[in-house]
Amino acid sequence: MDAPILICYDDSVGARRAIEAAATLFPASRAVVLDVAPVLTSEESYFELSPFAPNFEELNRQSALEHASLGAQLAQHAGLTAEPRADVSARTWDGVVEVAEEIGAEVIVIGSRGLKGVQALLKHSLAHDVAEHAGRPVLIVPPETTKHD
Repeated sequence: MDAPILICYDDSVGARRAIEAAATLFPASRAVVLDVAPVLTSEESYFELSPFAPNFEELNRQSALEHASLGAQLAQHAGLTAEPRADVSARTWDGVVEVAEEIGAEVIVIGSRGLKGVQALLKHSLAHDVAEHAGRPVLIVPPETTKHD
C-alpha cells in the first residue's frame, strides 16, 4: 500500500482497538491518526456571543491534535509509521471523509461502540456515517465481546 491508512482516534477504548487492528492487518504501514473536534461544543455555544470568548475553534483543534498525537504514539509503538492530524467540523463524519479524500487514504479504520437497534438510530453511529459517505473501504473494529454478548 502506497497510500496511507487513516485511523480515527478520540482516546476511547474503541479507538485504541482500531489502532491495534490497523497494526495487525496493515503491519509497517504509513498511517495518519485523526481526531475531529466539533467547531463548538454545546457548552461553548453559550459563551460564543461574549466579547471575551476565546477562539473555541482553535482551542478545539488544539485539543484534537493532543488526542491525535497520543494516538500516533500508540500507533508507532504498534509498528506503524504514524503522524497525528486534527480537524474541526460541525459533523464529525464529514471531517473524517474530507481528510481521507485529501490524503488519498487507502482505507479508514474506525472503532465502533457496538450500538444496536434503537440506540444506533438515536445516538448516531459515527462508524456508520463514515462508511456510508467515505467512498472508499472502511474497516469498522467492533468492541471487545464479553462472554455474555
